[in-house]
Amino acid sequence: MARPGVRLQEVLAALDDIASFSLAAPWDNVGLLVGDPAMAVTGILVALDPTVEVMAEAHALQANLLVTHHPIIFHPLKTMRTDQPLGRLLAMATQQNMAVVACHTNLDLAAGGVNDVLAARLGLTNIVPFASDHGALEKKENGLGRIGRYAPPLAADAFIATLMASLATPTLRLVGKLPATIDRVAVCGGSGADLAEAAWQAGSQILVTAEVKLSIARWAEAVGLCIVDAGHFPTENVIVPVLADVLKKRLAHNGHEAEVYSTTTQRDPFVPLRQNSQAYHC
Repeated sequence: MARPGVRLQEVLAALDDIASFSLAAPWDNVGLLVGDPAMAVTGILVALDPTVEVMAEAHALQANLLVTHHPIIFHPLKTMRTDQPLGRLLAMATQQNMAVVACHTNLDLAAGGVNDVLAARLGLTNIVPFASDHGALEKKENGLGRIGRYAPPLAADAFIATLMASLATPTLRLVGKLPATIDRVAVCGGSGADLAEAAWQAGSQILVTAEVKLSIARWAEAVGLCIVDAGHFPTENVIVPVLADVLKKRLAHNGHEAEVYSTTTQRDPFVPLRQNSQAYHC
């Protein structure tokens, strides 16, 4: 029987089971970034980014733990000015006794993490990692990016329709030529364009990722790899409801009862801008 209530250290153990913090890149900052491991958790809100709006949503839900993909503290702090966004956010967390945990590159690499969810959302099958990061591929199920197949292959227009609907995005940017029929696709949520060569060497026709640099776009044109820049938020936000559900089930499996929510307020900060659009007037 599940025990009512849970300590933060028990939530951290559950998250470590889901996506081991040891998988994180050496430059990353994951785990407990704000809070006391011994604190009693009243509720958990999962979101992509730590923001004032998300923290207010957590407070309204009477949740005192925020689990985000992107870390609230990434670089070492020299000051904490509350007239600046990060300082304001950290002050809000401490004033409300809100703990903040980050699952970043560990959740990118882990089996069942960002890239597995992204690949499955696009309807790919036979999904496997295609790039290694500090030995992650030794475990076979972990690694950077995922590659999979469509069986039968998709027509180009069907692929684009699937992509836009699956990621709930109204805009895409394309590098190179979209194949007439698509069989093998690689994905890397967020800023994964540096994996373009690895995706190409793995036999992918298309890489779906975000934040593609001009130099990588030119290289892709030259070798014939199509890259779809689907945006950082859309390619990673797919993990939020999945992580919330998996975390709730993991805690229950471990004998802990906790309310776990996924954010309903966070939106992509980028919006499509069209001529004569009201989006000009913020």
